[in-house]
Amino acid sequence: MFAKTVLDNGVRIISERVDGVRTVAVGIWIEAGSRDEHDLNAGVSHCIEHMFFKGTGRRDATAIAREFDILGGNGNAFTSREHTCCHATVRDADLPQLVDLLADLVCCSTFAEEEFIHERGVILQEIAMAEDDPADLVHDLFAGLLFAGHPLGRPVLGGRETVAVMDRHRLLDHRGRFHRPERIVISAAGNVAHEELVALCRPYFEGFAPQAAGRPPARTTPPPASHPARRIYRRDLEQVHVVLGVRTGGLADPDRFALVLLNVVLGGNMSSRLFQQIREERGLAYSVYSYLDTFADCGQLAVYLGVDAATLGESLAIVGQQFASLCERPVAEAELERALRYALADLYLSAENMEARMGRNARNEFTFGRFIPYDEVAAQFGRVRAADIQRLARAILGGPVAGAVLGPVVTPEVEWGAL
Repeated sequence: MFAKTVLDNGVRIISERVDGVRTVAVGIWIEAGSRDEHDLNAGVSHCIEHMFFKGTGRRDATAIAREFDILGGNGNAFTSREHTCCHATVRDADLPQLVDLLADLVCCSTFAEEEFIHERGVILQEIAMAEDDPADLVHDLFAGLLFAGHPLGRPVLGGRETVAVMDRHRLLDHRGRFHRPERIVISAAGNVAHEELVALCRPYFEGFAPQAAGRPPARTTPPPASHPARRIYRRDLEQVHVVLGVRTGGLADPDRFALVLLNVVLGGNMSSRLFQQIREERGLAYSVYSYLDTFADCGQLAVYLGVDAATLGESLAIVGQQFASLCERPVAEAELERALRYALADLYLSAENMEARMGRNARNEFTFGRFIPYDEVAAQFGRVRAADIQRLARAILGGPVAGAVLGPVVTPEVEWGAL
């Protein structure tokens, strides 16, 4: 059973009661992420997320860590390109303590200068760790090419240069402008009574007001159309890491269900075309897959593979052939049926996880403003036909493809094949 309450200041509280479970997942979601930053404060959203755990007026950092451990649940936070979220899953009996803790972090963190100086060093090490992992780094390099000149093209963690000079004033300024009541959704799923949840949240959020005067800042505009770029980043590695891809529609795009099935067919599981041809049949890669990353107004369909430099051209040619095949011929009915069953299994299996349900409901609230039953999504998947996938493939895969190649490439040019 789903319920929703909107406080007078615009904070939304939503809950889904799930029978037969003894846990509850709670997340405080803020519609503010790295796409809301600019060149001079890139990484500020991620810094704010870290500082949520570094002390409030009632708890220091050690007390916060101990309290999460005592609750015994899965407590964490994350920053994405469009959201910042503090969340945890605990026993249903611990809901009051959990809401008190999460609300204290989001509403009452002090952002002490000395704590931030220390944490800034931790964040710089996190950035260094990401840059040292080529299988991680290549995705950021690819995003920078696909969304060139737009905040969506920057790493969520920010850059060394901007984080190194970040200070408490910039954190508080950004938080005051973007962490506004109308951008906050408190989502819970599990053995939760909605009236109790609202009563627990009211003392913190009923009087929550922006710390910066004026109208709420607008979300950045969609990235402008641009010719897909391809670039080689030479580095002395054991493998060549590649990401290829194209832009797609956003979270509410009418073709979103066909896009999911297209991704499954292309490289979304072990029986997908790319996995079978590149790994199973030719042994060219251990890791090869396709994935979707979708935002409010746009997104991307991308392919990742890690291969030997000597077989790079052959691997790229296979990807290009599969892109062309999806454009030229409808997928077979048996292949479509397998993709549909896989997507439905993924949908319903996620329903067993309270944290997944909590996050799904929050994202649906931000995107559609309503609760969407699982069966409604399943019905939409069932309406997708092979012709829909072919039409979509022609629209997004029929043109130039962006690409980032990271590794020991010695030839001056990469053979991009049919891409």
